[in-house]
Amino acid sequence: VELLFMPSVYAPCPTCHGARYNEATLKVLWNGKNIADVLRMTVEDAREFFGDEDAIARPLQLLKEIGLGYLRLGQPATELSGGEAQRIKLATELQRSQRGRTLYVLDEPTTGLHASDADRLLVQLQRLVDAGNTVVMIEHDMRAVAQADWVIDVGPGAGDAG
Repeated sequence: VELLFMPSVYAPCPTCHGARYNEATLKVLWNGKNIADVLRMTVEDAREFFGDEDAIARPLQLLKEIGLGYLRLGQPATELSGGEAQRIKLATELQRSQRGRTLYVLDEPTTGLHASDADRLLVQLQRLVDAGNTVVMIEHDMRAVAQADWVIDVGPGAGDAG
């Protein structure tokens, strides 16, 4: 139950006890894990688990490379921060075949990221540019600004002071 200005409340289903699948489905195992086990894995753990399955391991590796290795596979989208959601969208784009000529506009993509995660993100953004795309960022992190080909500085203040 999501209530404004109050923390969300979760009540597990009395039938599946939060596993999200019926008993028959949970009996189906792959390498000793059922679907509920897999959805509880972090991206990093799932990358190791599915290491030999390239179609699964490749997107998981990309999520790990952009600093999302700690997310659980079954984590609800409502629990993601804006930056996490933006990086998931970026990972989706990076998996597509790159033809170039695409404009990406990102609003403060490094906000809330640890410096090492921001560095990982910037490497992936550079991959988009190297593939012939254009990346426009609104950004305050000077390390990110320093990597830009072009900078438009609107000043230290708002309105007329900008």
